[in-house]
Amino acid sequence: MDHRIGIGRAAEDLCATRLSRQGWLVLSRNWRIKAGELDIVALEGTVLVIIEVKSQRAGSRRGPTAPVLAVGPSKQRRIRRLAGAWVAANAQRVRFDQIRFDVVGITFDRQGGILEYDHVKDAF
Repeated sequence: MDHRIGIGRAAEDLCATRLSRQGWLVLSRNWRIKAGELDIVALEGTVLVIIEVKSQRAGSRRGPTAPVLAVGPSKQRRIRRLAGAWVAANAQRVRFDQIRFDVVGITFDRQGGILEYDHVKDAF
């Protein structure tokens, strides 16, 4: 389990760094309440973006063929509920015109190098 946590953390770090370099403002990382956790909450201009980050090692036999496919309907519902809680908790400090849900999937090779970085905007 520790190995999966490590690769997940590396994927989230990579994603947050890329978003920041593209001019996005990362507002929250690993925002957690009893009901669950949001990986990344960011602003792209005036759009509030909730980003779910999924990762895997190349050749993994567990899970879907691509990390972005791991965000099914039940996960999407949970993320939407959590996003509502985040907005309620942060309504006074963040202004936005729209909200969007993105999924980022990252595939690493066995040495930890990036094989694939897939950012699906407006994924659900």
